[in-house]
Amino acid sequence: MVVQVEEIRHEGGPVAAVPRLRGAVVAVVRNPFAGRHEPELQGAMEVLKPLGLEMTDRLIAALGGREGIDGYGKGAIVGEGGEAEHGAIWHVPGGYSMRERLGESRAIVPSAMKVGGMGATLDVPLGHINAAYVRSHFDALTVSVPDGPRAGEIVLVLAMAKGPRVHSRMGGLEVWQIKGEDGLR
Repeated sequence: MVVQVEEIRHEGGPVAAVPRLRGAVVAVVRNPFAGRHEPELQGAMEVLKPLGLEMTDRLIAALGGREGIDGYGKGAIVGEGGEAEHGAIWHVPGGYSMRERLGESRAIVPSAMKVGGMGATLDVPLGHINAAYVRSHFDALTVSVPDGPRAGEIVLVLAMAKGPRVHSRMGGLEVWQIKGEDGLR
């Protein structure tokens, strides 16, 4: 596992009163489907649920606790011999683990997956945890593992953020305007 945390104090303007934190936790696991087509993949999601909870707990701790976490995303890089659909087994265990630990979180967990070789990077999309249309929280966090994924492996990623982009000024739905009714607004 790899844990990374970024503290963003400015983006070319004045220093932010409160720095933005972005973090990711990455786990490299064996791909049980590498090298063959498997018509049924959904059972693998259940096996990954404990890992999802462990990764979520590690990331929350690395970000200094649950308080203030208001952005999230997830992703996967599937190594040689696999297919993008193998990364999709992370949707339920990754997304639901974060929702369980973060409490109220109504918005869809943004996701990205791809097939890639060792050292491949993935831009994990981030969005607000309660309202998908909050523009100030649209962002991405780049992750990689220098020695993964190897053939027959999958890199699984969870990402979270505290606060909006520094100096966000694109308008749209603001955090204080969230109704929390449907995960959109």
